[in-house]
Amino acid sequence: MKPLFRNLFLLFGIVAIVVMLYTFDVDWDALRNRLPQAIAYLPLVVGVWIFVYAFNAVAFQLIVNSGRHDKHLRFRHAYKLTVSGFAFSYTTPFGFGGGPYRVMELAAHIGTTRAMSSVVLYSMMHILSHICLWTSAAVLFVVFYFEKMDGFLWACGGVFLAVLAFALYFFYKGYKNGLIVKLYKILLYIPFVKGYARKFYDKNMESMAQIDENIAYLHTQPRAFYGSLVMEYLGRVVNSLEFYFILMAFGTPVSFVDAVLILAFSSLLGNLLFFFPMQMGAREGGLAIIIEVLGCRGGLGLGVFTGFFTRIRELIWIFIGVALVKVGNKNLVHDRKPPVSHEGE
Repeated sequence: MKPLFRNLFLLFGIVAIVVMLYTFDVDWDALRNRLPQAIAYLPLVVGVWIFVYAFNAVAFQLIVNSGRHDKHLRFRHAYKLTVSGFAFSYTTPFGFGGGPYRVMELAAHIGTTRAMSSVVLYSMMHILSHICLWTSAAVLFVVFYFEKMDGFLWACGGVFLAVLAFALYFFYKGYKNGLIVKLYKILLYIPFVKGYARKFYDKNMESMAQIDENIAYLHTQPRAFYGSLVMEYLGRVVNSLEFYFILMAFGTPVSFVDAVLILAFSSLLGNLLFFFPMQMGAREGGLAIIIEVLGCRGGLGLGVFTGFFTRIRELIWIFIGVALVKVGNKNLVHDRKPPVSHEGE
């Protein structure tokens, strides 16, 4: 990436942090009463994400290194791109910022189309791991909270299964055949947009087709495909420890299953409202609802405070991610070592 663009990303990140700190909305008087016990758990809450990002980085590394090129992305560089990429995703509407940042950093080493393919593939795998988490949580809720299931929840379960079946089919077709061209062609039928979309498509048709070919190629690499999915899913599971520690800090003992359910429901609601920067308000609402449903002591108020501490954790990691923009950019990707020859032994 050119130094100018990297500096612009750094500047944007700094501005975003300042704006978030200035607009932070919380009842400080109520928080002050709960603060002492929560402070002790804050290092654990922040530290969980060292491991979450490690799983994410391995998934991204597997995808990049499975491409048809002679370069190798090392783990420490994949970790840097992961943390910084998520920092920009958190701070932009639709989570748009992280993808372009990763593409621009990788493009100089493996080419723009391969970089875009890797980033799109990782985004798809990240979403697919969320779907796996939501499915696991639905099963866990039925098993451990069957007495809470009523007609409304069973109906919601039916809708969820239908949406799940469609999503899995969509991802299967996308991984097998690529999806960039198919999705982009939708723009060719939208009034006021189709003219500009047609010009862009005619100019970049070959590049878009190449991206789709690279996406489909991963489907022929089962180790990278399933390995990255498992790493992403494990990252989601480890993420649930964040809510386990936060609730323990507020004197509300919960099981690990409860923590998984809280994470799954709050992330589901947050992703449905993905167009909010940092999912402002959506995650807090989801946390408050699921904590109330599970019957945790503290109810809706506890959900709001839980959301607050996840924001503190996010701000810390956003700061780290923005700082990493200027670090470790030399030799980001290395040549692959040729296989060792054993001839003559």
